Amino acid sequence: MKTVLTIAGSDCSGGAGIQADLKTIEAHGMYGMSVITALTAQNTLGISGIMVVKAEFVKKQLDAIFDDIRPDAIKIGMLPDADVMKAVRDVLVANKASNIVLDPVLGSTSGTELSKKEAREFLKNELFCLCDLVTPNIPEAEILSGRKIGSKKDMEEVAMFLSEEYDCSFLVKGGHSSFDSEDEACDCLYQKNPIFIEGKRIDNPNTHGTGCTLSSAIACNLAEGLSMEESVKRAKEYIEKCISARLDIGRGRGPLLHNLK
Repeated sequence: MKTVLTIAGSDCSGGAGIQADLKTIEAHGMYGMSVITALTAQNTLGISGIMVVKAEFVKKQLDAIFDDIRPDAIKIGMLPDADVMKAVRDVLVANKASNIVLDPVLGSTSGTELSKKEAREFLKNELFCLCDLVTPNIPEAEILSGRKIGSKKDMEEVAMFLSEEYDCSFLVKGGHSSFDSEDEACDCLYQKNPIFIEGKRIDNPNTHGTGCTLSSAIACNLAEGLSMEESVKRAKEYIEKCISARLDIGRGRGPLLHNLK
């Protein structure tokens, strides 16, 4: 059985973070493991509190994993500060980890800022280079690049800039775009060349944890040995099914139904 590790924050309501990651990994028939970087008090209405796990304990969790069960792929989500980022970087480098997908969690679906600005430079300069793929949405890609995205051409140029600047593949996700048609959600994968991956825009407000779910699904597909392009395409198909299932839980932006494959 393939093993996939998620390094991310905990969502007590179960819709995002490691909870969404582990549900996704299980839906792909793989063995999921987790390293918790932060505890969040959140639900479908928003985030009311964050408690950062000390970097020393994050490292202990990582060491426990790598000392016993080497993951076939790794998904990285919320990294709340530079100390935690350094702990993650050091263990990944020491163990020559591979098939790493990083979802740069700079904000939540409800609009809460999750990553301190001073930690972003460490993220960009010390962690991106270790990753096989980074998966920002449009607002995150704009923050990381310092450029505005108002068209597919802008998406392509920003994806190319980020990929060349940080020496890894980038998937700029178009779910937040206003320039696609009402029925289309287009993502741009840049791997030396741009690849636009078309998908359906599903009319459903319940999208809590979509970024976590997509990046975890990509990691699972990489663990299976699929190419990056095929891994992204299959993950996008999976998340469309999860959103289309129209699970309705909570009073805000509800979670996805993950146990589909």
